[in-house]
Amino acid sequence: MSEDTVAITGGMVVKLARGVRLRHDPVRGQTVLLAPELAMAVDEIAVKIIEALDGQRNLDTIADDFAAEFQAPREQIATDVLAFIRELANRRMLQVL
Repeated sequence: MSEDTVAITGGMVVKLARGVRLRHDPVRGQTVLLAPELAMAVDEIAVKIIEALDGQRNLDTIADDFAAEFQAPREQIATDVLAFIRELANRRMLQVL
């Protein structure tokens, strides 16, 4: 694992870091995740994951909830959620609680 890679596991509880906000950008016609000096375009699946980061539930619980809601394989959902969360963590857009 490189120095820039943050170790994220399903048992962790995370939330957006201070100053990071999810906003609709009317100019681009899409939703973006804004952080100081950074804007990241996100699709509707990413928005759903970001909105689930309530600072209360761990990532495994969020994956369980999505698997039930979307009637999809839990392992695939968990893999996708963790990959996205790792990307946000590596960009310093998350706070681990």
